[in-house]
Amino acid sequence: MTPAFVPGNLYNRRIDIHAEFGGQQQGGIITPAKYPFVLIITGAEGLAHGYNDGWAEDGSFRYFGEGQVGDMMMKAGNLAIQSHREKGKALILFENTGKGLRCIDYMEYVGHHVERSPDREGNERDAVVFRLLPAGSTHLSKDVTDEVTAGDLALPIDELRLRALASSMSVAPSTERRSTYRIRSKDVKAYALARSGGKCECCDKQAPFKTKKGVPYLEVHHMDRVADDGPDNPEAVAAICPNCHTRIHFGEDGDEVNRKLKSKTLLKETLHDSMRI
Repeated sequence: MTPAFVPGNLYNRRIDIHAEFGGQQQGGIITPAKYPFVLIITGAEGLAHGYNDGWAEDGSFRYFGEGQVGDMMMKAGNLAIQSHREKGKALILFENTGKGLRCIDYMEYVGHHVERSPDREGNERDAVVFRLLPAGSTHLSKDVTDEVTAGDLALPIDELRLRALASSMSVAPSTERRSTYRIRSKDVKAYALARSGGKCECCDKQAPFKTKKGVPYLEVHHMDRVADDGPDNPEAVAAICPNCHTRIHFGEDGDEVNRKLKSKTLLKETLHDSMRI
């Protein structure tokens, strides 16, 4: 029977988990042999080891697999994540707060991909990145199902901006299970990606790779929290790399980075308007 880990509650790893259920005492994936669950842990400290976890705008969670040095392989804890449903095991996500492990939610594996990322020693390697959803969610938001294509980005920037502004006025929130998702506008995302020119609007580095649609992979970050009904318009969004996105959400200087990004984006929009006068 699955233990009653409650989302939002704080747990002591040694006392509440290992003393009670066993499992690996090191690393971010715990697979107690006699119990029907897999526990996975995220936290800001993972950045030092090349783990770039974080929530995406579609409501999914990017979780880097285990393996600190060299290419990650689909075995051990990584395989346990991928096969948790067919093995009849719950997948439970925790965040290391420094004062204990906070239960975030019960999750489900919905896919994974491999991307190049530095390991603990700073060497480039293949990293397995899982896409997880809160258990019971039936679908991702429009941000995933309506992917931007290279053809979309070939349109004139002024036309993309007008489309984004028009779309931002018609977007409405929707609620599903524990999380509140906001139906994202493809037009707003396309404009942000076009404005970026394929570079992170936060750190100015090139996008880490291109999607299957031929578009530079950057995540559209809403600088005013979505949970606070942040506006889905050009001045409030930025196309940033996964590393900066995770830093904003999990880093100790995340709020300051977000403030600087907002100023930088507003300046871009102001310059754009002045050039059209």
